[in-house]
Amino acid sequence: MVKSWQADGGNLGTDFLAPDHFAVVLLGLCVDVRSTMSSVAVLTQESFAEHRSGLVPQQIKVATLNSEEESDPPTYKDAFPPLPEKAACLESAQEPAGAWSNKIRPIKASVITQVFHVPLEERKYKDMNQFGEGEQAKICLEIMQRTGAHLELSLAKDQGLSIMVSGKLDAVMKARKDIVARLQTQHLPSRASATVPIPKEHHRFVIGKNGEKLQDLELKTATKIQIPRPDDPSNQIKITGTKEGIEKARHEVLLISAEQDKRAVERLEVEKAFHPFIAGPYNRLVGEIMQETGTRINIPPPSVNRTEIVFTGEKEQLAQAVARIKKIYEEKKKKTTTIAVEVKKSQHKYVIGPKGNSLQEILERTGVSVEIPPSDSISETVILRGEPEKLGQALTEVYAKANSFTVSSVSAPSWLHRFIIGKKGQNLAKITQQMPKVHIEFTEGEDKITLEGPTEDVNVAQEQIEGMVKDLINRMDYVEINIDHKFHRHLIGKSGANINRIKDQYKVSVRIPPDSEKSNLIRIEGDPQGVQQAKRELLELASRMENERTKDLIIEQRFHRTIIGQKGERIREIRDKFPEVIINFPDPAQKSDIVQLRGPKNEVEKCTKYMQKMVADLVENSYSISVPIFKQFHKNIIGKGGANIKKIREESNTKIDLPAENSNSETIIITGKRANCEAARSRILSIQKDLANIAEVEVSIPAKLHNSLIGTKGRLIRSIMEECGGVHIHFPVEGSGSDTVVIRGPSSDVEKAKKQLLHLAEEKQTKSFTVDIRAKPEYHKFLIGKGGGKIRKVRDSTGARIIFPAAEDKDQDLITIIGKEDAVREAQRELETLIQNLDNVVEDHMLVDPKHHRHFVIRRGQVLREIAEEYGGVMVSFPRSGTQSDKVTLKGAKDCVEAAKKRIQEIIEDLEAQVTVECAIPQKFHRSVMGPKGSRIQQITRDYNVQIKFPDREENPVHSVEPSIQENGDEAGEGREAKETDPGSPRRCDIIIISGRKEKCEAAKEALEALVPVTIEVEVPFDLHRYIIGQKGSGIRKMMDEFDLAVKVALFRQVNIHVPAPELQSDTIAITGLAANLDRAKAGLLERVKELQAEQEDRALRGFKLSVTVDPKYHPKIIGRKGAVITQIRLEHDVNIQFPDKDDVNQPQDQITITGYEKNTEAARDAILKIVGELEQMVSEDVPLDHRVHARIIGARGKAIRKIMDEFKVDIRFPQSGAPDPNCVTVTGLPENVEEAIDHILNLEEEYLADVVDSEALQVYMKPPAHEESKAPSKGFVVRDAPWTSNSSEKAPDMSSSEEFPSFGAQVAPKTLPWGPKR
Repeated sequence: MVKSWQADGGNLGTDFLAPDHFAVVLLGLCVDVRSTMSSVAVLTQESFAEHRSGLVPQQIKVATLNSEEESDPPTYKDAFPPLPEKAACLESAQEPAGAWSNKIRPIKASVITQVFHVPLEERKYKDMNQFGEGEQAKICLEIMQRTGAHLELSLAKDQGLSIMVSGKLDAVMKARKDIVARLQTQHLPSRASATVPIPKEHHRFVIGKNGEKLQDLELKTATKIQIPRPDDPSNQIKITGTKEGIEKARHEVLLISAEQDKRAVERLEVEKAFHPFIAGPYNRLVGEIMQETGTRINIPPPSVNRTEIVFTGEKEQLAQAVARIKKIYEEKKKKTTTIAVEVKKSQHKYVIGPKGNSLQEILERTGVSVEIPPSDSISETVILRGEPEKLGQALTEVYAKANSFTVSSVSAPSWLHRFIIGKKGQNLAKITQQMPKVHIEFTEGEDKITLEGPTEDVNVAQEQIEGMVKDLINRMDYVEINIDHKFHRHLIGKSGANINRIKDQYKVSVRIPPDSEKSNLIRIEGDPQGVQQAKRELLELASRMENERTKDLIIEQRFHRTIIGQKGERIREIRDKFPEVIINFPDPAQKSDIVQLRGPKNEVEKCTKYMQKMVADLVENSYSISVPIFKQFHKNIIGKGGANIKKIREESNTKIDLPAENSNSETIIITGKRANCEAARSRILSIQKDLANIAEVEVSIPAKLHNSLIGTKGRLIRSIMEECGGVHIHFPVEGSGSDTVVIRGPSSDVEKAKKQLLHLAEEKQTKSFTVDIRAKPEYHKFLIGKGGGKIRKVRDSTGARIIFPAAEDKDQDLITIIGKEDAVREAQRELETLIQNLDNVVEDHMLVDPKHHRHFVIRRGQVLREIAEEYGGVMVSFPRSGTQSDKVTLKGAKDCVEAAKKRIQEIIEDLEAQVTVECAIPQKFHRSVMGPKGSRIQQITRDYNVQIKFPDREENPVHSVEPSIQENGDEAGEGREAKETDPGSPRRCDIIIISGRKEKCEAAKEALEALVPVTIEVEVPFDLHRYIIGQKGSGIRKMMDEFDLAVKVALFRQVNIHVPAPELQSDTIAITGLAANLDRAKAGLLERVKELQAEQEDRALRGFKLSVTVDPKYHPKIIGRKGAVITQIRLEHDVNIQFPDKDDVNQPQDQITITGYEKNTEAARDAILKIVGELEQMVSEDVPLDHRVHARIIGARGKAIRKIMDEFKVDIRFPQSGAPDPNCVTVTGLPENVEEAIDHILNLEEEYLADVVDSEALQVYMKPPAHEESKAPSKGFVVRDAPWTSNSSEKAPDMSSSEEFPSFGAQVAPKTLPWGPKR
């Protein structure tokens, strides 16, 4: 590939530098001038042509920043041409008014409006009542959305439709076409097609280029125009549309055909050699003829070997054009002669010039045509044709253009090319800016540089490049080394870290081949010394890598992210710990478990052990167990604000996941170390055990029976759990070999589940038989019976187990019977008999007193719905309200109907036996009795089948008189006068009314009274109150959560512990709650008091203080880096160590205070004194070390200096920036270690200093010489005859003013006037 350097922008490209593109630097402003620009005042088209030709001396004066000569600045009018005056434009349109005199075309409106009429007979939708609605309005809306035009419809008196369409032209045309197609009928005679016959050769003019003319015509006329295909001999054009549209389209088509009738085409044979004379210079002559005659003349281009010239136009004007061309041809044929000259093939392009401009210039100046052989021809003969007296001048110009450019080459090794070009082409830019016409080419792989351009410029550029090449050869070198390509990526390092360091350190360029080439050759280029050093380091790295070991570590992929850590923090720590080991994790998409370690053998082994230990910890911490906990106890395990679960997590160091509140799952998952998980599990189970009477029993069942006992999708075991009150049955993990099955739940239910499980296991061991039967889902509840009574009866009589489908099962009709064959068969017969009876639908009646009807139908018939669900979907119909009928109809299976009748009768008996009982509870306790969202009351009403009514709240309980309650339809106070309430009797607002059977009302009353909170007082010393309350009340909240008990019925029983205000100095704490919980709460509080008293005694023992005298200079060493040493002492001896405050002058600076248990403080003191003893043996020495090598010795992030300090067991301190002696380095440690460390760093200094001196010398040599003379200050852009330089009152513009020179998009503050804003 050939790289070419061009002056326009200084970038590498592949184009030839066109001579018609040059840069003019005018007073510091770079102006890009092309042949198409004619409005620049300082450069005319003629002077541009002269400059381009290279024959006429350049006339344009260009002032550069480096030029010492100053040309006259342009005038103000030249630099800023004024806009044309209105009067001037009117007076004369021929004379230009400055450079802005281009004729301004009037701007057409972008939005047009058209109105057209659709007669009544042509309307598609004629419904007068739905104008503005219906299908017509929908169509109009669709047209507006599709085309973007706006439509307005109105009805004329004749019921015709007037449509006004507004929008852009193309949108209006499209909308009009759609309206005709969709709002006008398509079958009226008025829309009949019309045909227009025109000559076949005119059809293409109707179609137009790419069919644009035809589309435009169809839009304008709102018609469909069909033109026969080219192979169809017919000349008939078919037009379809409205009458008006057809007429318009027909007129337009005939107009196009008439225009073509007037036109003619003629071809004239003219020898190819005379075509340039007919066209004229720059095609001006043929252009004039075309303009004058209106005829189109097509002359074939020089590259096309055709001789005929084609004329197209109106006949008369075409004849004139042909006559003029023939005349020119005849004259030139008579007067011209030819000469042939030899010009080197390489120079032909200079004679032609860019885009043939040079040939056109010769033709314009001399009238001679120059014929150049084609580029693919080997001929070097150039033919000149013209009048004899002009041939000499033309020949001179041909040779001048041929010799105005030359081609030269410079020998330069290909590896030096990029250094010659420089970074981003900086070096070449200097040459090309001075000589913009010189074209420089670098050919890849060749040891030469090609220069092309004007002879003088080429010679100057050649000298400069040869000088650069010579200089680079003297001070640059290269070397190629062979290193196995598999090591290349390790040499490069992560993100190029290694190779970039080598490049920067040795000032060299290292070229490593890409992986795809599989090449071992690495090339180093640069300063000879740097090249050798880089070579040595790369070879050392390669030899080290050859001795390295690669080890594959198997780590489960699920642990990879944990090892890497968030944002790579953990893996960074490992890499810092083992810097010589490269750790590569597989791509997550590969699903691989192999982690690759590479580095020195010993380091790889250490890193392997470290990572294996980390993985073992992760595996240990990823143990998981599931704990089934009754759903109602989850909130107690969580605790108030998550306090309980947070404490368990922190103390057991496990992760505990609870199911979502709306989930049906009861399983809590614990993850962590096995021992920790077991501890967390025990704590969670103990909470559940405390809250309810929960028992746990282990049953031994052979492991081979476990799967059959669980059943398909757990159906069998689930049926046992549900039947036994929701106990939890936990089977061991499959494959563990354990026979132990754990049953957990209320004691009575656990025993029941144990019996059933053992019985089932026994059946499975003997011989188990299974049968499936089907029954409608609505029969299931009836078959099961109330509380499972019916199905239990079948099971007890037959000994078979019957499993009904769960809610999530797909097949809801399937009932499974399991057990011994004879038992299963008997159960099957009983169930089938029951199902058959249910299928036998009967209708029956019973009598119910109308006064009880309302009870059954209120709340949207809830009672009737419950009866239907419980008794096989039986339908119960009560008479309509308002009728006095007492007949109730029941329809369904016979057994179901009988059972439903029995149930209705029981309800009626309850209603007739219903009594009302009053329960007096003070109003202030009502909210507590109700419970959250009335949950407690709802539970009591369900348990005792009673109705409970609370009185309305009394706003002013002291002075108000309770109004009478309406009873039996009597108005309050009717027939009796209001009486004053007896002060001794309970207030009406305290009385809760209970309705139901007498015995159940009494039981409900006792349950309500048991919910009334009671208060007791406990003696607690005042000084312990603040510890009981805890930080922000956390202690008291924790105790209240612990005593917040929940029993099996999930009632909330709160305990409130009230601590008196501090100012009262009281020793009494009040506990308020349910009587059943107070004893436990009191015991817990007293237990807490004992704990706090024990803690007080312990605090007194821990408060022992001991002081140690230590010289302040040793304090930093005792503290250690980031407090590591002192923290270890504190943790090891469980003490608090306080160092003196440096800013406190009154405090002794040599006293260290230790606080803790007496024995621990003494041990900590001994540890500190031991460190002091070691420090006193240490010495410090100052070493003069050249500050230029400090950075090298310290290394990246201090790794090198830390390695030295660890190796020699010393502390090395470098001077801070701004220190009096920047070379002074302090080494501290044991005498023998200090000596060895100083020798080592002095050796390093000697080694590194040599590199530094060489590098500085090279830097000085490579620095470009500073300019001796500073540049003259720029005068900026200067113009003459500006308005402000004359005697006018105008001032020069203020360059700093944002008002006079506003920035784009910025708001300009209005100029404030003394008399307010301008009007």
